[in-house]
Amino acid sequence: EGAAAGLGEAAGHVDRAARRPARAEMRQDLEHDRRPLRRVLIHGGGAPYNGADIDLSEPGVPTMALQRWPTAARVDTVARPEIDEGLRAFMLKVYNYMCLGLGVTGAVALFTASSPAMLQAIFGTPLQWLVMLSPLAFILIMSFGVAKLSAGACQALFWAFAAVMGLSMASIFLVFTGSSIARVFFITAAAFAGLSLYGYTTKKNLSGMGSFMIMGLIGILIAMVVNIFLASSALQFAISVIGVLVFAGLTAWDTQRIKLSYYAADGVAVAEKKAIYGALSLYLDFINMFYFLLMLFGGNRE
Repeated sequence: EGAAAGLGEAAGHVDRAARRPARAEMRQDLEHDRRPLRRVLIHGGGAPYNGADIDLSEPGVPTMALQRWPTAARVDTVARPEIDEGLRAFMLKVYNYMCLGLGVTGAVALFTASSPAMLQAIFGTPLQWLVMLSPLAFILIMSFGVAKLSAGACQALFWAFAAVMGLSMASIFLVFTGSSIARVFFITAAAFAGLSLYGYTTKKNLSGMGSFMIMGLIGILIAMVVNIFLASSALQFAISVIGVLVFAGLTAWDTQRIKLSYYAADGVAVAEKKAIYGALSLYLDFINMFYFLLMLFGGNRE
C-alpha cells in the first residue's frame, strides 16, 4: 500500500508539473499587463502619469484603463485584509478536509484490524490486491478529472478514497504493535505540523525544491519495485530514510503551492475543488511520511 500511495502522489505531482508552463505564462501576462498600467494618461491635458501606483478605486481613473488591463485592475482593487482573511479561511478548509480524511482512514483501519473475519476476507484472498491498488485509481481520477468533476463529486471521491485507504492501512496492525503505531503517528503529526507551518510562512520560493523532491519520489518508487524481488533489508532501510526526507520536503512545498493557488475571486465550486485537491496532496504527504517512519521506528509484533 505504501507503493500505491507513493505512485498516486507521483501522478498528482506530475499532473501539477504539467500545468506549470500555463501558470508561468499567466504570471508573465499579469506582469505585462501591470507595467503599461502605470504609464496611462490620467487627465484630458495629456500629461503622462509620473509612474506611481494607480488607485483604481478612485473615480478619476479612466474607464478605458480598466477595460484595457482587466487583470491588473482585478488584482490591484482587492483589499489586502480581504485576501488575508480569505486565505486563512481557504487554508483552514484544506486542513479540515485533510484531518477528517485521516480520521476516516484511521477509523476504518482500526475497525478492520479488530475484525478477524474482515482481515481474513481481505488479506487472506486475492481481494488484497484490489484493496491495495484501489487508492491509486481514486488518485488518478481526482488528479486528471478534477476540471470535469463537480465539487460534490470531488468530495465524494475524497471520502471514498480515505475509506479505501483505511482498508489498505489495516495491514499495519498485523505487523506492528499498537503502541508503536500510536507513537509514530504522533511523531509524524508533530513533524508535519512544523513542515507545513514552514511552507506556509516562508518567503523563500520552494518550487525548485519541489521539482527535486518529485525526482526523488520517482527514484523511491523504482527502488521499492526492485526491492520486491531483492528483499534487501539494507535497501529497505535506505528507502525509508530517503522517503521520510522526500515527503518532508513535499509537505513544505505542497503547503506553499496550495497557499499560492488561492485566488479571492474564485467561485464557490472552484474554491471547494481547490481545497479538496489541496487536502488530498497533504493527506498523501502525511500518510507516506507516516509509512516510512513506521518502517524505521515501528515495533514488530514478532
